Amino acid sequence: MRRKAWVVSADMGYGHQRAAYPLKDIAYDRIVNANSDKSLSEKEKKVWAKARSYYEFISNINDIPFIGPLIFKVYHYFQDITPIYPMRDESKPSASVIYLHRRIRKGFCTSLINHLKEKELPLITTFYIPAIAADFHGFKSIYCVVTDTDINRIWVPKNPKKSNITYLAPCSSVYKRLISYGVPHNKIIITGFPLPKENIGGKHSPITRGALARRILNLDPKKKFVGHHEDSLKRELGKHFNAGKKPEPITIMFTLGGAGAQKKLGVKIIKRFKNKLINDKIRIYLVAGTRMDLKQFFLEKIKQFGLTGALGKSLFVICELSKKDYFAKFNEIINQTDILWTKPSELTFYSALGIPIVMTPPLGSHEYRNKRWLLDIGAGIEQEETLRFSEWLDDLLEEGVLARKAWLGYLNAPRMGTYNIERLVFDE
Repeated sequence: MRRKAWVVSADMGYGHQRAAYPLKDIAYDRIVNANSDKSLSEKEKKVWAKARSYYEFISNINDIPFIGPLIFKVYHYFQDITPIYPMRDESKPSASVIYLHRRIRKGFCTSLINHLKEKELPLITTFYIPAIAADFHGFKSIYCVVTDTDINRIWVPKNPKKSNITYLAPCSSVYKRLISYGVPHNKIIITGFPLPKENIGGKHSPITRGALARRILNLDPKKKFVGHHEDSLKRELGKHFNAGKKPEPITIMFTLGGAGAQKKLGVKIIKRFKNKLINDKIRIYLVAGTRMDLKQFFLEKIKQFGLTGALGKSLFVICELSKKDYFAKFNEIINQTDILWTKPSELTFYSALGIPIVMTPPLGSHEYRNKRWLLDIGAGIEQEETLRFSEWLDDLLEEGVLARKAWLGYLNAPRMGTYNIERLVFDE
């Protein structure tokens, strides 16, 4: 029987749960949601529910005319992550860290901790609060998976040098940040972000390579990129790559965060690509996650634009009843997707699958850092002005720009995080 661990996440948007989902094979019994699991007391659930409602309010606040952007700026100020340079000692606990420790000392997370004490197993968590609570209660084997390219001081306990938490970093920028927060070198391991096994396929990434080989040709119909790099593509992608294969129409996946922010942008996208959708020149997936209200919103707009006939042919609205089913469906579709259009959330790391990221405006400091990281490795591009979407995409395809970004993501972003975490935790 495989070794097992407690795998704990949090239902705050999709990011933390998306990071936990690939670890389902090693999860004991189930993936535990720190804020909604059946083991939690009603009092504890109410505290978490309040925090989640606040998160969703802030995520959508820019939609409120005039005052919304102002409130978001204030929130952004208090959540801001300081510049990494110049490197300096930032180990002093912030007010947020002190407040969290006070809440934990007074009993916050007690019912979750009592549940985890029922069986002595390593704890892997994709959210900082369960890690800090477990550390406070004396757990010895704690692994905290970081889900962005940079993080706030709140992720690290008051006294990191005495902590039992080992941080699993998705990239080197997180390593540097954790060092500045006072976490010892031996308590930080760069594993890469945990990506789904069904999008990788094992040690040599056969599924990733097969999807990339098809995608590169679709993204470069004029062979501007392929013509200069055919030998490298053949060497890396092997039997999967056939430069003579005819490209297919582009498939775009547009995703919304768990709070449903930027739904209006999804509407603008299908409106600008209306003619191409009707003529089967493009395929678009609108991903509403588990939000049935968003699915209905999109269906109404599709009807309004006269695109009902395209549903199920060139236009799809993806929505599932559970996060588990949603992640499974998302992972299935992304193997067929050529462009991932999203805010620079945890999906930033999916560039490692060889898929170019078109970035919507960031929400919050961590997403600004994710955006910078994507641009630095060459795997992402900022979206163009909405009225020009169709022309802009045509130009990118004409020049092979997105094919290059797909290739750079495949080469530069870490891909084996799930496998690395399993080996690390169980010393395999």
